[in-house]
Amino acid sequence: MSHGLRVRSVTPASRRLFFNYNSAVPTVRSRGKLPHWEEHYAIYFVTFRLADSLPQSVLQKFEFERRNIIATAKASGRALSSFERTRLEELFSEQIEQKLDTGAGSCLLANAAVAAQVTETLRHFDQVRYHLYAWCIMPNHVHVLFRLVAACELAEVLHTWKSYSAKNANRLLRRTGTFWQHEYYDHLIRNEEEFYRTVTYILDNPKKAGLRNWRWVGTVLDP
Repeated sequence: MSHGLRVRSVTPASRRLFFNYNSAVPTVRSRGKLPHWEEHYAIYFVTFRLADSLPQSVLQKFEFERRNIIATAKASGRALSSFERTRLEELFSEQIEQKLDTGAGSCLLANAAVAAQVTETLRHFDQVRYHLYAWCIMPNHVHVLFRLVAACELAEVLHTWKSYSAKNANRLLRRTGTFWQHEYYDHLIRNEEEFYRTVTYILDNPKKAGLRNWRWVGTVLDP
């Protein structure tokens, strides 16, 4: 990894933490938007974003294709195929990530006080409900790589992060209204190579987006 940082070790003994879509049977949850694959103690890469971070035209285009993919599988009476799951991930990650990095929306997370309290929110239950590996607070979205512990559910962790940080951010900014978009993107990490590739992706995101001397990015170093 080019940054010369060591995140908490992912050793051969812990490789059982990685998820294999072909052999494992995860819990599949849906909150009316994207299907979410959940597995206890798994390692996740999660992205959540501000409510106004993307133009409606972009969201509508994504939603149209997303509905088609899910409707096709449902009409055939089957689960989503590996190809369809990959396509959903591409829609929600690569295409949308490019739009996010242009700095769309109000970019409330560029406020240092808000970014600091979101960072503190992420770290608050580290080693209790989850193990943090890497994170980045961008002006209009957040990336986090972490492993669930103590049988905590992904939806529960995300709800805590978003509800607590939204309340504090609105207070700091003296505003009201929706802060985060309801939906979020999550991806189960499949292997060690993908794990370290994701760490690099997170750490490089500010530079890729043209942000200089960006403070709100980090990893948890080995003790």
